[in-house]
Parts: sequence; structure tokens; C-alpha cells
Amino acid sequence: MARATWNGAVIAESDEYEIVEGNVYFPRSSVASEYLTESDTETVCPWKGTARYYSLEVGGDRNQDAAFYYPEPKEAASNIDGHIAFWNGVEVER
Repeated sequence: MARATWNGAVIAESDEYEIVEGNVYFPRSSVASEYLTESDTETVCPWKGTARYYSLEVGGDRNQDAAFYYPEPKEAASNIDGHIAFWNGVEVER
């Protein structure tokens, strides 16, 4: 079981997940969408593709760009298609 928490809230929890470069990628269906706000931020990874971001909003606090995903991952990263990972202060346990 993997769990992502921030500001006292469980953001994601799942028995099924992928680990890539030390990041736990949760299936989209296991993420509490009520905490996610779309961001305009994009970054590019040479082997995974273009990442998009969500900010987290919990209890009136905001964590900018704390969640990321690859909407169209490259073939080498196809295992994270439909998954979201967290960073920037989000605690992930497994």
C-alpha cells in the first residue's frame, strides 16, 4: 500500500503503483481529485515526455505544482500512463 498525504489529508492511496526514478506514481483513480487544481506549468523529460502539473489545495493552504503526470508519456515510460506522482512536501509512504 502506498499513500500520499499533505496538510493532514490523504491525497492518494493504492495497492497498485509504479516507481520511476524514486517517485511513486499512483493510478489516477486512486487520487482524491477534490484536492487538485490544474496548473499551467509544463516541464520536459528527455525519456518520459512532457509533464503537466496540479497544485494541491487542502484546508485553505496551497502547494503549487505539487503533483505531476505525463498525459502522453513516451514509450519508455508507458507504465506511468494514467498515473500521478507527488513532490514538494507531499509525504509518500509505501
